[in-house]
Amino acid sequence: MKHFLRMLIQVCLYFYCKFLWRCLKFVMRKLTGRCELQRICYSNKPGASRTMKIETSLRGSKSKLLQTSVSVHPDAIEKTIEDIMELKRINPDVNPQLGISLQACLLQIVGYRNLIADVEKLRREPYDSENPQHEDMLLKLWKFLKPNTPLESRVSKQWCEIGFQGDDPKTDFRGMGLLGLYNLQYFAERDSAAAQQVLSDSLHPKFSKFSKTEWEKKRMDKAIGYSFAIVGINITDLVYNLLITGALKTHFYNIAPEAPTLSHFQQTFCYLMHEFHKFWIEEDPMDIMEFNRVREKFRKRIIKQLQNPEMALCPHFAASEGLINM
Repeated sequence: MKHFLRMLIQVCLYFYCKFLWRCLKFVMRKLTGRCELQRICYSNKPGASRTMKIETSLRGSKSKLLQTSVSVHPDAIEKTIEDIMELKRINPDVNPQLGISLQACLLQIVGYRNLIADVEKLRREPYDSENPQHEDMLLKLWKFLKPNTPLESRVSKQWCEIGFQGDDPKTDFRGMGLLGLYNLQYFAERDSAAAQQVLSDSLHPKFSKFSKTEWEKKRMDKAIGYSFAIVGINITDLVYNLLITGALKTHFYNIAPEAPTLSHFQQTFCYLMHEFHKFWIEEDPMDIMEFNRVREKFRKRIIKQLQNPEMALCPHFAASEGLINM
């Protein structure tokens, strides 16, 4: 009975607040002569704060046109804005900036949704050793990370040298599918020097008291920092979850003036690989068994940063040279 009463109170409070908010919007429109979309666009600079407020306003509108505007095809955005201006009785000749601002916001909102679809498609595609394109990407990953060391054979213990768990990397891509490989190759190709340095650092033994024989024996325990490729797949999982939960909206809406793309996603992965590497060193874990603890602490740190609407993860490395900052 108590649970039912609590639920009833929450429902009543929700509808009361919703009614109160609609009344407030009506009063503000009468006082300012502007609709909510105009007030948001004119009082907020371009970026996450403005776009997220526009998105909330559109989704919460009682108008079907406004509700569905956040999920239209990119080619239909211009027509959608014209329909919104007509619905709101706004003269585009008198308010030209509103159309420009709304277009920028909708490009980001719709682009974010499409980016999720693109990323999800890659994540769901399994690695196929019979697919020449997949195999070529994997071999390129080795070439970029170990340019001076030839790979003796496709199935080889050498893969452990760049952080895979066994002699055939295809088994390690099961969780993130092709997305993990795409990100690792992007990092290794676009920022080769940094990727090779991170790989080298991850392989350095921590305790110098061990002999070379003990090193080999304890290679996957305390004598190693972490497995580069496996951590890359883990960081891919982290970026993926930040994307689908909407946590990355602040970052993408602040750095992509139009629709965020797969390249933005991969640049974010590169940045987080850099940051996790530094964080791992700062945490100074006793052994690889502490990985989950360190990763969770790192995840919470990034989420806290992304809660700031002004936040933009600003990577300064080769992979981000094409990044456009608003």
